[in-house]
Amino acid sequence: MRRLTNAVVVVSFLLIISLPLAVNLAGGDGADRTAENRELADFPRLELSWRRAVTYAGAMSAWFEDHFGFRARLVRWYGESRLFWLEVSPSSSVLRGRDGWFFYADDGALQDFTSDSPLTPHAVAAWRATVVRAERWCRAYGLAYVFTVIPDKHAVYPEAFPDTVRQLQPTSRMDQVLTAVSDIAAAVDVRPALAHAKTRERLYQRTDTHWNDRGAFVAYQEIIRAVRAQDPRVPAAWPRRDFVAEAREVPGMDLARMMGLSHVLVETDLRLIPRRPRLAVVVEPAGADPGAEEGRIVTEIPGSTLPRAVIIRDSFTSRLAPFLSEHFSRAVYLWQNDFDADAIRRERADVVIQQIVGRHLHTFIPTPGLVPDP
Repeated sequence: MRRLTNAVVVVSFLLIISLPLAVNLAGGDGADRTAENRELADFPRLELSWRRAVTYAGAMSAWFEDHFGFRARLVRWYGESRLFWLEVSPSSSVLRGRDGWFFYADDGALQDFTSDSPLTPHAVAAWRATVVRAERWCRAYGLAYVFTVIPDKHAVYPEAFPDTVRQLQPTSRMDQVLTAVSDIAAAVDVRPALAHAKTRERLYQRTDTHWNDRGAFVAYQEIIRAVRAQDPRVPAAWPRRDFVAEAREVPGMDLARMMGLSHVLVETDLRLIPRRPRLAVVVEPAGADPGAEEGRIVTEIPGSTLPRAVIIRDSFTSRLAPFLSEHFSRAVYLWQNDFDADAIRRERADVVIQQIVGRHLHTFIPTPGLVPDP
């Protein structure tokens, strides 16, 4: 009887561990590309060359790890058990906050909250020198220039951050940089406006690293106000009454995908829908959404004589772009951190907006010498 029991156990075990492979052999794919915040491995091609043959086994292993049968379901079960039973995040890249909030823990974001790795005096000086040189260069050529640092979610909603994490000192990297450039008219600190607006409505996504339309709109108004102070030809920011507030239930966003729970967690995306038609259209890449995460996006308003703009940006401008584009006959969005004088000349820009998110102040230290002398 014991032998029979052991045999049943062994056979059952072999069947269970063979099921994922059987699914693949039958043509199934256990991956769910919409549920993960990364690119999954593609099926490798077998080519008749020594170099490809050597790497084929590793490529096939990488593909199988991403696509084995039931993978998405198993990842989801693992994530649910960690989050709902143990009440901890299933991903080291995500922190579980209070009241349904989640926070990004990679890319220096956690260290930015705790302030345990402040910028060195050299780094702060480099940021100040870069902004000073950029403003001087733009002014010499008659261009409006605005520099702004967008606060991470943890800087706007520290009360929702996990209470197991403590700030070691009150001064953040963003504080250091914005204090260093506070005497420069081109520098715009959007934090006071966001702090005021958060008392009325939620400005950032709970399951995403980024803000929603409401938060982006607040910053947009501050940026356009600063641009108009230098170039009155730029139209005033659209007032809030020109938009309809809408709440839309959508699958969990990038932080949920990092945990494999985008189909489990739900985000209430607080949108702003314009009451009047937007005139700007994306001309490069053709047909793209103005908020798409592309390395280069160009919008134009057909027949417009408004000023032209170059916007140096990161992912936080994805929600800003639809608002900003209505103020320029041509707006070129460049996903980079460095000031780009060549692109500004080439585009014959009248306005330059340079935006960076707070957590990138640590991973990117500018080189002032890259900004040319006037």
